[in-house]
Amino acid sequence: MPKYQKTTKKSLKDLNLLDRFLFAEAMEDPVIVQYMLEIILGKEITLKYPPQTEREKRTSPLKRFVKLDVWAWDREDVLYDAEVQKEDTKNFPKRSRLYQALIDAKLLKPGETDFNKMNTVFIIMIMPFDLFGEGLYQYTFEMRCKEREGIALGDKAVRIFLNTHGTNDGEVDPELIELLHYMENTTEEVSSRCKSEKIKEMQRRIEEIKSSEEVGVRYMQAWEEKALERQKGREEGKKEGELAGKLETVLEFCRELGVSKEDTIIKIREKCNLSEEDARKYVEERWE
Repeated sequence: MPKYQKTTKKSLKDLNLLDRFLFAEAMEDPVIVQYMLEIILGKEITLKYPPQTEREKRTSPLKRFVKLDVWAWDREDVLYDAEVQKEDTKNFPKRSRLYQALIDAKLLKPGETDFNKMNTVFIIMIMPFDLFGEGLYQYTFEMRCKEREGIALGDKAVRIFLNTHGTNDGEVDPELIELLHYMENTTEEVSSRCKSEKIKEMQRRIEEIKSSEEVGVRYMQAWEEKALERQKGREEGKKEGELAGKLETVLEFCRELGVSKEDTIIKIREKCNLSEEDARKYVEERWE
């Protein structure tokens, strides 16, 4: 039976809303989604459908899935995609562009040419770091004319990047600041210090989620699956390293003996269990 390397596992009660598991579970609750969006956008929102979490979109039949954390629609047919990310992968602006494209591709029925029917879309990305280094809690982007900044493109696409570590307190609604701090520290202690009644209600509902036996089982299963994936990745990496070493040894051996290129390909195939195509490619890339 394989041995699995131990990894640090946070208990369910210690998770914050910036942890993807708790975020996904919390976003199944329409009230939590509604309150979060209302605080971020500073307006009342009535959701049209229950939120949908962890939607998978494939960029093409041969490419990987891209997961969109939360989709929600309001009664005005505005679409909201909310994402959380704890680590700066240095690709957020371009990732938001991909999300926008994936969403836009589904807004019109096949053959529809009236692009004015495309919905207003808000992509909201929440993170515990300052992506742009200006100390803002919120960075909102809409397309505008470079030569005349007063001219908006009007494509109804808005991208918002939220930074829980902002410093411009006097320029931002205090309720938004409370929400961002609460999302990074989702505890009764933090929520009790908030003036926002919406955040207090969010915390009450989060406590129900954290105390749910069913959610606890899902969390354990999700953690075990990730642990197995990490172990599998390590084992595959080890096998790839062993194969690379074996390929190099056989190739060097053939070189020292003056073996021809074609015979070297045959030896590589036999000793390393490669297809003719892979063996040929390997040898030709390294043949001098």
